[in-house]
Amino acid sequence: MRFSRKALAALTLCGVALSPGFAQPQIQDAPGSDANPQVQNEPVQNEQVRGENAGRRPVPVALSPDDGLSVIAAALDARVQATRQRDCSHLVHAIYRRAGFPYPYASSSDLYDGANSFQRVTRPQPGDLVVWPGHVGIVVNPAQHVFFSRLRHGPGIDVYDALYWKQRGQVRFYRYVKGPPTRVVTTRLVR
Repeated sequence: MRFSRKALAALTLCGVALSPGFAQPQIQDAPGSDANPQVQNEPVQNEQVRGENAGRRPVPVALSPDDGLSVIAAALDARVQATRQRDCSHLVHAIYRRAGFPYPYASSSDLYDGANSFQRVTRPQPGDLVVWPGHVGIVVNPAQHVFFSRLRHGPGIDVYDALYWKQRGQVRFYRYVKGPPTRVVTTRLVR
């Protein structure tokens, strides 16, 4: 089976990307660098609110590397493949929903411009979105520049720094942001 070999290769490549140094917080770009000033420096705070922020509204948390692997596993799940999503953005939406990270559907063009459920990052990790004007995929292995998406022949993997993708325009990466947990308030009638 051709796809399962690719899937196995992609998961193997993921293991390489998740070396201990890869999961460390990224250093903020120096002032005056050519980095896009609109890009938020990652990661979003991955800790509970403590100290002086205790009692305030919880801070949203970015997808962890382990969560990213859940997204990739959902992408390579045969049941997602069988759904035959119409295009790349519907496929990515279905994958994130299946992995337990739902967001309101957005087209690839809307995702490229930025969506509330995602934070733009400069250094992708597995499970992040890789987006061009008119196309979206999921980063499988950033060290090898491998991503998963709906391609011409159907769902599959490719490298995002190939000439074909470079010709589509500037690539952007986005990381899913888990919303703050909602508190369920129950009331009981007192008689």
